Amino acid sequence: MDKALDGIKILDLTQYEAGTSSTQLLAWLGADVIKVEQPGRGDPGRTVMFGSPEKDSAYFLGFNGNKRSITLDLKNDDHRLVFVELVKNADVVAENYAAGVLERLGYDFKALSEINPRIIFSRIKGFGTYGPYSNYKSFDPVAQAAGGAMAGTGEPDGPPMKPGPTIGDSGTGLHSVIGILAALIQRRSTGRGQVVEVAMQDAVVSLSKTSMCGYLETGESPPRRGSKVTGRAGSGVFKCSPGGPDDYVYITALSTRRNIWEGMMKTIDREDLEESPLFDDPASNAEQINEVIQEWASSVTKHEAMAALGGAGIPCGAVLNASDIFNDQHLKERGMISPINHPQRGELEVIGCPIKMSDSPVEIKPAPLLGEHNTEVLSEVLGYSNKQIEALNL
Repeated sequence: MDKALDGIKILDLTQYEAGTSSTQLLAWLGADVIKVEQPGRGDPGRTVMFGSPEKDSAYFLGFNGNKRSITLDLKNDDHRLVFVELVKNADVVAENYAAGVLERLGYDFKALSEINPRIIFSRIKGFGTYGPYSNYKSFDPVAQAAGGAMAGTGEPDGPPMKPGPTIGDSGTGLHSVIGILAALIQRRSTGRGQVVEVAMQDAVVSLSKTSMCGYLETGESPPRRGSKVTGRAGSGVFKCSPGGPDDYVYITALSTRRNIWEGMMKTIDREDLEESPLFDDPASNAEQINEVIQEWASSVTKHEAMAALGGAGIPCGAVLNASDIFNDQHLKERGMISPINHPQRGELEVIGCPIKMSDSPVEIKPAPLLGEHNTEVLSEVLGYSNKQIEALNL
């Protein structure tokens, strides 16, 4: 079956996560993503988080599936000629180098568009290419700090806290995908490419809009609230049996709707409290109501709590850690946990594609070895002979 992005060719100069998450999503949707890496070294993400020179890291595998890898030294004249030929045949060039790196190599948008006027140039930068912070370097935690996410995360009496998910990286990648797809559509009418720039700080600000709404209402920065919903009884994290570090369930019981409360009390076997005056003013009695719920939660596991409450129509979620996620049958059935067979690491499971398209199903493929597709890409895309490829000494 044809894929949604069949025929779209992307030269992927990205590394680590913000850029690679973007190009991987495009690869999942059917684009031919050719990862251009430094000979002998490759993407630094190959050795991040327990990686080794002999084996690509799980981190790298998690953000580079469904891509092809070639090795080019963009400071080598012969390799630069190859890169130019690839640009001529590409739809998108994607990069997330530090500010000025590609400019120093001579590959700014003006140069790329002279090679191929239809090229779309996707750029991810910590703080963008203009503005007072544009020369500052950034990693995910920096973007989360400067984008408002940390200020809104943590306990009321504690310091700002970095959210667990890398929204400064992968959140930026998602924004980048949207921009690239929009540019591809606009190119149909204009016939020309354009720059698609996403700053990590900008992306985190965008993802933090909900926590910013309080400021728009009051003119003051909202305080940190931890996992609690201020003034709402029955909402928050409740500890479950057997009491391990992740044995919790999050419940949102919508305390303003008494029928939900009646369903809640029935589910936790406290029908004696359905008509209790506690629920005449749930916001004021939140602490007492939560104690009732906590007493029940302590008697069940987080999975039992989710099954009971979820089945009764009460919004809730067991707090799933990485082990839970990789063993969750619901996620496996939906393809979010996908088996692969990697040439170095053998059989293992990776996170799959969250977008489900009826006419463009995703087949999860392992991330490429460094330079694995040198011969394939240069012969298939550029028509190089084996002799020409050997002369490049890739």
